[in-house]
Amino acid sequence: MAMGGLISNRNFGSFIDSGKVCQTNHAVVHRKGERLYNQGKTFYQNLCTPRGSVSRNSYSPYLHAISSSDANILKPTGRVHDEGDLYLIMSLQSGIRSHSIITKQRSTGRCKSYLSSNHSFRSCIQSRKLDKLDNRQYQKYEHVKVNRTRAYYKSEDNDITKPEVDSLSSIEGSSEAVLADGNVLKLSSWWEQFPKRWVIVLLCFTAFLLCNMDRVNMSIAILPMSQEFNWDSATVGLIQSSFFWGYLLTQILGGIWADKIGGKRVLGFGVVWWSVATILTPIAAKISLPFLLIMRAFMGIGEGVAMPAMNNILSKWIPVSERSRALSLVYSGMYLGSVTGLAFSPILIQKFKWPSVFYSFGSLGSIWFALWLKKAYSSPKEDPELSTGEKELIMGGNISKEPVTVIPWKLILSKPPVWALIICHFCHNWGTFILLTWMPTYYNQVLKFNLTESGLFCVLPWLTMAVFANIGGWIADTLVSRGLSVTTVRKIMQSIGFLGPAFFLSQLSRVKTPAMAVLCMACSQGSDAFSQSGLYSNHQDIGPRYSGVLLGLSNTAGVLAGVFGTAATGYILQRGSWDDVFKVAVALYLVGTLIWNLFSTGEKILD
Repeated sequence: MAMGGLISNRNFGSFIDSGKVCQTNHAVVHRKGERLYNQGKTFYQNLCTPRGSVSRNSYSPYLHAISSSDANILKPTGRVHDEGDLYLIMSLQSGIRSHSIITKQRSTGRCKSYLSSNHSFRSCIQSRKLDKLDNRQYQKYEHVKVNRTRAYYKSEDNDITKPEVDSLSSIEGSSEAVLADGNVLKLSSWWEQFPKRWVIVLLCFTAFLLCNMDRVNMSIAILPMSQEFNWDSATVGLIQSSFFWGYLLTQILGGIWADKIGGKRVLGFGVVWWSVATILTPIAAKISLPFLLIMRAFMGIGEGVAMPAMNNILSKWIPVSERSRALSLVYSGMYLGSVTGLAFSPILIQKFKWPSVFYSFGSLGSIWFALWLKKAYSSPKEDPELSTGEKELIMGGNISKEPVTVIPWKLILSKPPVWALIICHFCHNWGTFILLTWMPTYYNQVLKFNLTESGLFCVLPWLTMAVFANIGGWIADTLVSRGLSVTTVRKIMQSIGFLGPAFFLSQLSRVKTPAMAVLCMACSQGSDAFSQSGLYSNHQDIGPRYSGVLLGLSNTAGVLAGVFGTAATGYILQRGSWDDVFKVAVALYLVGTLIWNLFSTGEKILD
């Protein structure tokens, strides 16, 4: 008769001696200060149960203790998964009637079975009192501190004294166990048990961190570069804008590519492409200005595919109940990347000169790419290591997973919610790009901050966006999980993302102190970050199979808003004031709010 069970490589006293299972001629059970002996028989200690009732004659897959007709037989009756402590199930033969023990939820207490053939081991056992169960007396329970390593065994004979069982061995604290047949069992580590979908999210977060680090370093390095190469303001502006040539080119193309061949390949390509372009930037600058412009455009090509590819891969990996917080975390990587780039670029330039910024930041992409190749897959179906439970959770929240062969452009462009996305993305990015691009100038000209103070306060909005984006994500997912419709949640979050900045920008003309002006700017960007749980999450809602293309379409409009808005702000300032600049942004925020609430939806409209 075959038997199987679970032995955990823990500190069992003399139960495991040098990695071997030991036979005991008698067992000692310490209960309420008494010692009970029974020669030649196996005893078990009272099992701890969670606070509540205990059913004696019921079945549970978690804990099940039965009696046996053979006193020397150890019969585990199923796998017991432990959450920090050991559950060892064994038979009891002492003339006591057979009965089952069940726990209806994960125990908050600790329960232990402890066998010993040496009475001196009782000094190693500590006991504590638990609350009353069913109005009974307090009971003492022995427990032993344990490690997490587990080993499975199987024996063809019920007798625990057989060599097949005695040959089981493992090293304390190791991640391997030697089985009876000589095979080595690889035990999983905590990081291997981390949800795979969130590994994908963290890798995307890191990619976007690198994306903005590589993008903003030029805004700092351009100062010593312009001095070294004698560039005037017009040339500096041309270099800064050359990035968007490539960035605009690959928004839609990157979305089509990701939807057809998978987000893993496209995002991996993007990171490698822009990292190489970043490393080659100093070399191109020393060759000639045209080479530098081409290299910056190449960098834009790589970064242009990042957002559509990320949107595609997360649409397959993240269920709708976790979508907002996942996307918010990834986009906060962009904000933190800007903070990191702005913080470390001056230090590197001061110590190692300006080329070091491009070499150091660009080389980080190779580390990320190695992890990406090893850990990432375009969809859960492609991951051979994904657990069945997690795969069912993911697939249950996402219906369509088939790769796209043809893009139904006519169908996509005929849907009002798609146009709502495109228009609202334009309205959103107009205000956002104006603030992020012209903020240092506003601080310097209006608030009279020096350049150092302006640079310091420029970091504050990025930090507030990173924080509030994740807060908004958690709020949105909580509302969805509590039964609020996805459409309602998206409209609420995006309305905050539009009306919040509109309100705080309108107050800038009324504030009297620089501190209040900085606070209004920070609050404006903080409320703007709620858009990550609004329109930025909506692409996956309305068309998960075409989420890459949808983001490419709307983000193209968003980039155009940044280009035109930045230029228009300069034109307005020549003929007007900062109040006029903010009025245009506020008007677009209000238009976006109206369109979003009239035409957007959280339901799938593209299949």
